[in-house]
Amino acid sequence: MAPDATLTWRPRHATDVRLTVARLGRGASDPTHGFAPDGALWRTTLTSDGPASMRISRDGDGALRCQAWGQGADAAVTTAPALLGGDDDPSSFEPGHPVITDAHRRHAGLRIPKTGRVFEALVPAILEQKVITLQATASWRHLVRRYGSVAPGPTPGPMLVVPSPRTWAMIPSWEWHKAGVDPQRSRTVVTAARVADRLEECSQLAPAAAEARLRAVPGIGVWTAAEVAQRALGDADALSVGDYHLANYVGHALYGRDRFSDEDMVQALESWRPHRYRLVRLLQAHGVPGPARRGPRMEFVDHRSR
Repeated sequence: MAPDATLTWRPRHATDVRLTVARLGRGASDPTHGFAPDGALWRTTLTSDGPASMRISRDGDGALRCQAWGQGADAAVTTAPALLGGDDDPSSFEPGHPVITDAHRRHAGLRIPKTGRVFEALVPAILEQKVITLQATASWRHLVRRYGSVAPGPTPGPMLVVPSPRTWAMIPSWEWHKAGVDPQRSRTVVTAARVADRLEECSQLAPAAAEARLRAVPGIGVWTAAEVAQRALGDADALSVGDYHLANYVGHALYGRDRFSDEDMVQALESWRPHRYRLVRLLQAHGVPGPARRGPRMEFVDHRSR
């Protein structure tokens, strides 16, 4: 099935596709994102022109190619270079620490992606608030499978396109309940869906202004805004303050300290602005271990039984 649009380009920086998009998918069974057996990346998106399926692969000469199907195919291929970090500029990044220096050398192809789709990144980030990842990804799959649309094109398996903001806003309370989403998170998604057009404008704003606009929505705090900025806005400095494990992870990885607060982390990483998120991704990609988890862990809370 011939694609509706194609774009081939050569990145200006070394680009490791898998590493760059590693945090864009929501679990191994995300119906909107995955890799085919031939190594190609498949993603679906809902553009302003309509739905699209994207296949991104590397040619024999090292160039990257995006093929797209659906009404939004032209818009999808236009954003493909940014999706793979084409707008990311790591030139001013100074590792300044032996562990980070090694990670930066070994993972030179790590780029910060920019999908440009703010609301698509926001919904799963809201679902991840104050619950374990396994629970959040299960909720995401349930809702996308229930309300998403069939992806266009010859996808390697059944794939879906995320629901529109209007559809998210109209999901009844009992369906949120079936998906294991509590009223607070579902209310935040619905509220955000009603101002989705304004939120999409964040992709054209400076980072501070984009964060302020996101946080103006009740239920969206600094952590959620950072998670969106890391994916949709390509913000290499967006630090997930308030994460359940991140501060301790950074403290242990860089300083051998196992009781690191958010305040400690922010202070310790100040000299790495505007690349704090890049630093975290390099540590994760390098497999730098965090502290042994001896304390309490976040519990699985089944909201369907409440």
